[in-house]
Amino acid sequence: MTEVPSPQLRISDQTRESALTALGEHMTAGRIDIDEYGERSARITAAKTRGELGEIFGDLPSPHPSYDDTPQAAVAATAAEKQPAPQRSGSPDGWTSPQRFIAAILPVLWIAAIALIATGVVGGVFILVPIGASVFAKGMWGHGGGPHDHHDRHDRHLRDRERRRELRDSYRDRRRELGR
Repeated sequence: MTEVPSPQLRISDQTRESALTALGEHMTAGRIDIDEYGERSARITAAKTRGELGEIFGDLPSPHPSYDDTPQAAVAATAAEKQPAPQRSGSPDGWTSPQRFIAAILPVLWIAAIALIATGVVGGVFILVPIGASVFAKGMWGHGGGPHDHHDRHDRHLRDRERRRELRDSYRDRRRELGR
């Protein structure tokens, strides 16, 4: 039997990057909004232990960050369940260094701009700084944008349609049971 690692164990930069990637997927799925993403990503950047990361993801379903010392059997089982994502660059997660930098700095920029405007330190026009950075990032890298992005969206659409069909069928069956 495997011991569960202590929440006091310190985390690595790779784990923080994994957490930011997972948080981005939650924002893309609509589970959290941009403000909550900014708040949580700042907490991820400052996190030092597994327990701190656990608190950030406590109310979210999978995906969660992966830890460096995950047993190899668990990694193999997880890899067998998932289809490999198409990579857009030579790095392991498909992100280039500029993309990582922009992804890390954007939430901080938004939080800083809102705080500075709210306290009256700078004028409201300062909000154009994070907006400009966001537009720049979207223009440079867009949403997905890899060679297989169209197929990924199509597959996701088919899965979502199948889930809606199953949900509709279960509601119909439940109504029939209640009507008897």
